[in-house]
Formats: sequence, structure tokens, C-alpha cells
Amino acid sequence: MGSIMSIDANNNNLLSVLDGYTLDNSDDITRLVAEEFRKRRVEKNITRKRISELSGVPLSTVARFEQKGLIAFESLVKLAMALGYTSEIKHLFAASKFDTMEELDLIRQKSGDKRAYVKNKNK
Repeated sequence: MGSIMSIDANNNNLLSVLDGYTLDNSDDITRLVAEEFRKRRVEKNITRKRISELSGVPLSTVARFEQKGLIAFESLVKLAMALGYTSEIKHLFAASKFDTMEELDLIRQKSGDKRAYVKNKNK
């Protein structure tokens, strides 16, 4: 019977780990970011009022972000900077991402471009 309990515990652990990797919609991701922000703020023993003062983001905005995950990007940047996450927020889109070799080839071709263009199929 001990082995059955062990298997159940392992399955529960695996499921809880997998739950953390099933973020496939914007609501889940914004809530996760808000939750992680709150954890980092609390770890540094900074109150909502103090992070509001440090960042210049209104206290009501901080509360809404932590509770619902809703925030304007500029305010998120200010909060990240106030917590010492300037580099992380600055480099959000710094690395190219690709899923296929075609995408990688396109990234290499477009690396210096400033705009995206629609392919002309008449050529």
C-alpha cells in the first residue's frame, strides 16, 4: 500500500509541475506575472504603498495589477525598474525566436530591416 501512496504523491507532484507550464492564454500569463511581481515585492519587504512611491505608479494601479493582472505596459516597466528588474524588462524581446528552419532563414534575412513587407506574389 505504501507504493500506491508513493505513486499518487508522484502523480500529484507531476501534475502540479505541469500546471505551471500550461500557460497558453493571455489571462493566465498576466496573472502569473502579477503573482511573481507580488512575490518579489514581498521578498524585498516593500509595501504596495512604497513600490508606488518608488515607481511613480498609482497605488490603485499596483493593487489592480496584483489582484487582476491588469496594467498598462509603461506602468509595468516602471514597477519592474523599481524592483530592480530593468535588464529583464529591457530584454523582453531581445532574442529572436523561431519554430521552423524557414522562420530562422527569414530572421537572418530580415535582421537589419526596420519594417515588415508583404511578399509580392506577382513577381
